[in-house]
Amino acid sequence: MLADLSVVYRAAMVEGGGTVAEADRLLKAFADRIIVQLQSPFHYEPYHHRVTEPFDYYAFGIEFLRPLVNKPASSLRGREHLQTIAGQLAAGDNIIFLANHQTEGDPQAISILMEGEFEAIARDMIFVAGERVTTDPIAVPFSKGRNLLCIYSKRYIDQPPELRATKQQRNRKTMERMGALLAEGGHCIYVAPSGGRDRKNAAGVIEIAAFDPQSVEMFVLIAQRAGRPTHFYPMALATYDFLPPPETVDVAVGEARPIRRSPVHMAIGPELDMQLAGEGNRSDRHVQRAARADAAWQAVVHEYSRF
Repeated sequence: MLADLSVVYRAAMVEGGGTVAEADRLLKAFADRIIVQLQSPFHYEPYHHRVTEPFDYYAFGIEFLRPLVNKPASSLRGREHLQTIAGQLAAGDNIIFLANHQTEGDPQAISILMEGEFEAIARDMIFVAGERVTTDPIAVPFSKGRNLLCIYSKRYIDQPPELRATKQQRNRKTMERMGALLAEGGHCIYVAPSGGRDRKNAAGVIEIAAFDPQSVEMFVLIAQRAGRPTHFYPMALATYDFLPPPETVDVAVGEARPIRRSPVHMAIGPELDMQLAGEGNRSDRHVQRAARADAAWQAVVHEYSRF
């Protein structure tokens, strides 16, 4: 698989103005990081802080994926909201991005798009991450460079069944750690409440995966208990083409990853009023939660439709 990746990666590097030598240097560094993971698997705590020494995984992840991003053709929309967010974070408030998710390279794509004025927000952002990106040797070199809240998604928590209780306990510890971070204030968290990546439908059109009401509600409740102002914003990402997911959902790690150089796009929408969303369904909390999750999802879909 790495041999196939090398051919495409070299071509992407040259297309972007780089050299084959640069591509080979980064490919060797990538292979070395995979070997390190295979020989000594890295253990992720419920809250993982990015590793930058003795090897800077944050910088490496961005440098490695940059040739795949056609930045001149890419776009970042909602700068006025990001300016507001920067001020809110500086004041000690928290930010939670309710977002869609398309590729394992989403964190690096976000950093590349936010370079310059909003670079610090991207660097310090905390990503709610599932098991796959912390166990797959090919994904770990990129995951180690990001701030992560590590959870087991609903899709995989019963696999295998005998580990369900252990995984649930781990998730509780992660949520407790998130609550402590929000109580500190000044933190920015990205979560994809769908619990998975967007995929193409039978017609070949990418569909934004629906948000899980229980997931959205959990973040709302933890934010309310933190005792600090927390602001929710929709984030729409169009990153599918540069690192497409498989067409089917596969439980096993090590899935094939076709890559290509392409534009990526991100948009931040206006702040969401999570209390107002679903307010008309207060008599039935399940209906209210579903309406709140749908309102957030619709906001992301709206921003995505404008790409």
